[in-house]
Amino acid sequence: MKKIEAIIKPFKMEAVKEALAEIGVEGMTVSEVKGFGRQKGHTEIYRGSEYTVDFLPKVKLEIVLTDELAQRAVEVITQAAKTGKIGDGKVFVSDVEQTIRIRTDERGADAV
Repeated sequence: MKKIEAIIKPFKMEAVKEALAEIGVEGMTVSEVKGFGRQKGHTEIYRGSEYTVDFLPKVKLEIVLTDELAQRAVEVITQAAKTGKIGDGKVFVSDVEQTIRIRTDERGADAV
């Protein structure tokens, strides 16, 4: 099993969710996060004063999938989240040793 963590622009969330649903992804965890990478934030003017906004709003998706579905999910996320501009985000894929559904005590792929 694989865990996919994707950091994307907030306005791309709906497109990514729909694209994942089309390939059969049934669940995910979504968090509103802040961060920056190469884009290094930006400056804004508020009440006549200029200040730097270092941490930009992003959305973090976390999904655990079988190995077979994981690669396709990564492709779908990158296609749906891409704008071609700096700050599109990142996708991280890591191995998951074990998954347990608390309610039924199912384990492994059955728990996903």
